[in-house]
Amino acid sequence: MKRAEHDQIPEAALAWHRAGKGAALATVIETWGSAPRQAGSQLAISGEGEMIGSVSGGCVEGAVITEALDALQDRKSRVLTFGVSDETAFAAGLACGGTIRVLVEPVGNGPEALPEALLAGLVEARAACRAAAVVTTLQTWDRRLLAPGTDAAADARFRSDRSGMEEDGRFIAVHNPALRLIVIGAVHIAQPLLQIARTCGYAPTLIDPRAAFGSADRFPGETILDDWPDEALAQLQPDARTAIVTLTHDPKLDDPAIRFALGSPVFYLGCLGSTRTHAKRVDRLTEAGFTPAQIARIHAPVGLDIGARTPAEIAVSVMAQITETLRR
Repeated sequence: MKRAEHDQIPEAALAWHRAGKGAALATVIETWGSAPRQAGSQLAISGEGEMIGSVSGGCVEGAVITEALDALQDRKSRVLTFGVSDETAFAAGLACGGTIRVLVEPVGNGPEALPEALLAGLVEARAACRAAAVVTTLQTWDRRLLAPGTDAAADARFRSDRSGMEEDGRFIAVHNPALRLIVIGAVHIAQPLLQIARTCGYAPTLIDPRAAFGSADRFPGETILDDWPDEALAQLQPDARTAIVTLTHDPKLDDPAIRFALGSPVFYLGCLGSTRTHAKRVDRLTEAGFTPAQIARIHAPVGLDIGARTPAEIAVSVMAQITETLRR
């Protein structure tokens, strides 16, 4: 479950540092008003001016990069504040009307710098799909890398998947494993859906026992399982950070996956098919012993009603509904 390249921000900072280029990591620690990026959003900057990620909609990145390059020289971390209240918004603020505080940390040596060992530990945890949190005490620049179950405040943020400041002056940056999307059915819609999901930060997996459908030629670079859907899901162990979408509208393939998903804590289950198709699906699930409350978890017909017609438009509607379910 490799993260999308644009989400490899701590990884890029570590690689630049180890390559001798120098690296700094900028992290949004607080927001007020209509800020474009939430707390925990990151931007990595190399000593050669390379960058990956963002801390705003583009309106403060220039100033942050300048401060990051200065931090690489003086080896001191700093907290920057950007906001808008007058005509100077576009010069050094947020055109959308919000305010943000950004922590800028040089990687490597120095009493205020982000230690290479801590950053390497974070990168290792992310690669192993383990939840981890970097806790920084801003007054002292003390930093710790925490796993779930070691700090009550961090655990609360793991559960809410929200980084942020604590009343005691600590900033807790949460790094949960990537969200997962499991798609049943290597049909045309699945092709743009997997791409869109990855862009949105999901680690997608495609399941289809039909070799002609789930081929590497049709889905280059994707993780494809050719087991029967319920058997594949048993291996994947979907959790509360997982969305499942069934696209075959063939009961032989979709129903085993749906039955498995309804017994799991997935946050989203969507099923392709018309209203009539879903009515028949509900009858089969009812006969199988599922309750109305369980069946009501299914989003069907799948996707938001945006008038989508093409496979790509349907994929957009599905990803929009997954996002709506997750965030609201």
